[in-house]
Amino acid sequence: MIGFIVAGLVIGALARLIKPGKQNLGIIATLLLGLVGSVIGGLVANLLGTGDIFELNVVGFIVAVIAAVLLIGVAEGLAGRRKVTH
Repeated sequence: MIGFIVAGLVIGALARLIKPGKQNLGIIATLLLGLVGSVIGGLVANLLGTGDIFELNVVGFIVAVIAAVLLIGVAEGLAGRRKVTH
């Protein structure tokens, strides 16, 4: 479980470094988006037959970071939309 949390933080932090611009996300949001990205990466790696969802492998890690970058973009869009309407 601790490894899953650490992987989520690493993936979330890498995604924030890759995504251009300033993100208004806290550490908890980064962790959660990194965890979701790692689950997506694990699922894709499992579907491709390169690994299991609970093991760290190159394909899963790359897909996890890409998924987390996309999720950060979605989160920013939703947060920006809420600020504009209020």
